[in-house]
Amino acid sequence: MSHDATAALPGRPPRLRLAITIGLGLAVAAVVAGLSYRSVESHDLKQWTDAQITPTVTVIEPSHHSGVQSMTLPGHLDAWISAPIHARVGGYLKHWSVDIGDKVNAGDVLATIDTPELDQQFEQAKAELSRAQANVRLADTTAKRWQNLLQSRSVSKQEADEKASEAETARANALAAKADVDRIAALESFKRIVAPFAGTVTSRNTDIGDLITANNNSGKPLFTIADTNKMRLYTEVPQSFASSVTPGMKVKLLVLGHGGETVDGTLIGNSNAINQASGTLLAQFQVDNPRKDLLPGDFAEVQLPLAANEKTVTVPATTLLFRAAGPQIAVVGKDNHVVLRDVHIAMDLGDRLEIDHGLEPGDRVVDHPSDSLMQGDTVQVASTVKDEPGHAKEH
Repeated sequence: MSHDATAALPGRPPRLRLAITIGLGLAVAAVVAGLSYRSVESHDLKQWTDAQITPTVTVIEPSHHSGVQSMTLPGHLDAWISAPIHARVGGYLKHWSVDIGDKVNAGDVLATIDTPELDQQFEQAKAELSRAQANVRLADTTAKRWQNLLQSRSVSKQEADEKASEAETARANALAAKADVDRIAALESFKRIVAPFAGTVTSRNTDIGDLITANNNSGKPLFTIADTNKMRLYTEVPQSFASSVTPGMKVKLLVLGHGGETVDGTLIGNSNAINQASGTLLAQFQVDNPRKDLLPGDFAEVQLPLAANEKTVTVPATTLLFRAAGPQIAVVGKDNHVVLRDVHIAMDLGDRLEIDHGLEPGDRVVDHPSDSLMQGDTVQVASTVKDEPGHAKEH
């Protein structure tokens, strides 16, 4: 029996080695599985982290218009003719016959001025003229008598010539006195203030008894008269669009308070010079006013037709970046890297910008770019929208 027990001992080590081998294999497999799982998780975490670090942007395509466009500019209306009426003689206002809003014809009396000092000057000038005319008659008679005496050699030729010269001087004095009378007579006619043309009285700045100062251009006019059968429209066109202002061009204007009705205007001239302060060209248009409902001083929105510039594109104002280098717009390249473009703004339309340098119609422009966006940054594109009204987004 002792021999049998001893013989059974050699069978145990193979089973133990098998168990150890299986255990080691399972341990290795568990380690390999764990390492693989950690590697997958690390890769996913890196992708997620990269995705969180890489900013997501919305891009749009600039719109490009062809044909004729229009631009809305502010403008104002003036009367075709407007004249401030000042006094040419001093005195006191005796009577006025028209008030604001009255229609007048050329030559109608607006007011009368009482001029006692001028009246006295007129009477004095007429008396001086009468005396000068009397002196002429006396001098002529004396000169004729001395000529007769010269024939009989009763007086010298020198004395006869002196009397003839005195007669010439008297006639010259009479002409001067007549001119003075005519001058004061012309001033007397200015006591009646008359309308220079047919129109509407738009202001009256005087009343009965007011002291009137002659030729006081620095003060308020007594009356203002305006001819509003047709109107003048003035608007300032930016320098970049000054070439669009051509002879005979037509515009439409919308006057506030007129129920949204548009009125036509025709160009009659421009300043042919750029205002250095505003960088604009002053343009003048003629506007018919048959119903007299357009008033001097009215504000108008002028729709100016413009020929499209092939190099100009339009983008929302939300795409603009203000940096030290000047106005810039972020564009996403083919490799999703950001390129900051220096741009030139041809026209600021408020919520939209017209760019004539730095962008092209096919560019992918970043809308609402963050302040931290820099040159060469990698971004993710969320959507592409063409910058046209009603265009659907493409995700």
